[in-house]
Amino acid sequence: MTYVMSKSRGTWQKGLNIPRVIKDTMKTNAFEVAAKYVYPSLRRRLVEILYREYGMTQVGIAEILHITQSAVSRYLRMNRGALIDVEKFEDIDGELRQSAEWIINEKPDEYKIHAEIIRIALEMLGKGYLCSLHAKIDPEIDPGSCNVCLELFGE
Repeated sequence: MTYVMSKSRGTWQKGLNIPRVIKDTMKTNAFEVAAKYVYPSLRRRLVEILYREYGMTQVGIAEILHITQSAVSRYLRMNRGALIDVEKFEDIDGELRQSAEWIINEKPDEYKIHAEIIRIALEMLGKGYLCSLHAKIDPEIDPGSCNVCLELFGE
């Protein structure tokens, strides 16, 4: 079931394609959007690249990304991080492919991997890729007049 906030009634009504888990989230800032929805979607896509394109096992991915095999399984089954189709952002998907190669070759620690995913998430904010998602999560956001992320994180 999907919901949207009715401003006139102040209640949630059936409407926009917003997962039920999001319906209780209001007054959400861009960093919360990045942490709750973008980061898991980026990590899911990274797991998918390592699994499908590099032929790594779930255990191997878990070890190299410093996460559990169970988490890898949930990413691959789309039970985690499936809200954003990262592949549709070709530049971001390309960066994740480069990150996958870097991770395989350099085997960085978990903090460097975390920093890389955050860097890509902030880039998505700076390019305005998340404005429509943010507006769905927080109906008070007007992507047409909000330039906070573009100004802070844009090029």
